[in-house]
Amino acid sequence: MSLAPSERAPATGAATATAAGTPAGRGTHRRTGRAQQGRRRLLTRESVPYLLIMPAVLGFAIFKAYPIAASFWISLTTGNGAERQFSGLANYRRLLDDPLFWTALRNTALILVVQVPLMLGLALLVALALNSTKVWLRPLWRLGVFVPSLTGLVAAGVMFSVILNRDAGLLNWVLTLFGVDRVNWLGSPVWARVGVVLVITWHYTGYNAVMYLAGLQGVPKELYEAAMVDGAGPVRRFFSITLPQLRPILLLTVVLSTIGTLQLFDEPYVLTGGGPDNATLTVTMYLYNNGFKYFDFGYASALAYALALIVSLLGILQVRLMGERR
Repeated sequence: MSLAPSERAPATGAATATAAGTPAGRGTHRRTGRAQQGRRRLLTRESVPYLLIMPAVLGFAIFKAYPIAASFWISLTTGNGAERQFSGLANYRRLLDDPLFWTALRNTALILVVQVPLMLGLALLVALALNSTKVWLRPLWRLGVFVPSLTGLVAAGVMFSVILNRDAGLLNWVLTLFGVDRVNWLGSPVWARVGVVLVITWHYTGYNAVMYLAGLQGVPKELYEAAMVDGAGPVRRFFSITLPQLRPILLLTVVLSTIGTLQLFDEPYVLTGGGPDNATLTVTMYLYNNGFKYFDFGYASALAYALALIVSLLGILQVRLMGERR
C-alpha cells in the first residue's frame, strides 16, 4: 500500500538532509544560538546601566528636549496656528521695542527687589526663633509655620482676594477697629503690588524658614561655645558663625526665590489679573496673554527665551557673588 504524497514529504526531506551530510534541525539550533549570543552581548556589565536609564532619557527627550527645541523654532516664526513663516529674529526685535514688555519686566523686578529680601529676612528670624530652646512647643510652631507653603497657589490667591477685599475684607475690618480708613488693596496700583507681596511672603516664608532651621541645627555647637569663651556676644556670634555656616543654604534660597519671583504668575493672575493699569502685570502673565489669548505663539516663545536668559544671568551673578570663596 503506497503512502500519500503529503505523508511521504517529511521522510523525503529528512532523507535529503541526511544525504547532504547535515543533521535535521541544525539550522534552527544555529539561529537560536545566534539570538542568545546577541542577547548576551546586549546585556553586559557595561550596557546594563545605560539600559536602566534609557526610559528616563527617552522621557526627557520627548517631553523636555523636544518641546524646548520646538519652542525655539517657533520663536523664529510668525503666523497663526499651523501656518507659520520663518521670520528670523523679528520677534526678538519686537520684544525690545515693546513698551508693555518693559512694563511687565519692571513690575516683576520691583516685586523681586522688595519681596525676596523681606521674605528671606523673615524666614531667617523665624528659623532663629524656632531653633531656640526657650520656645515652648517648638514642633507645633514649626508645623504652623510650614503649613502655608502646602496651600495651593490658586487657593491662596482666592483666599487673599477675599481678605483684601475693600468693602468686606478681613484686613480692612481689622484696620477700621484701630481707626484706619479702608485701603483699596486690589484697586490701587501701589497697594495692589503690596497685596501681591503679602501673598507671596505668607506662602513661602515658612518653606524657607524650615530650610534655614535645618541648616541651623547642623551648625556644630562647639563653635558657639568656643566663641562664648572668647567673649563673643550674640550679635558677633551671628555674623561670625551663623551666617558663614548658612552660606550654602542662603545661596540656595536666594536663587530659588529669584527664579520663582521672575516666573510669578498665579498670585497676580488670581488677585488682580495684571491690573489695575498693568501695575501687577508680570512677564509670565504677558507671555500667557500673547500665547493663549492672542495665539501669537511666536512672540510668546520669544518672551519665554528672553525670560530664561534673564533667569540664567541672575543665577550666575548670584552664585558668583554669594558662592564659596576659595
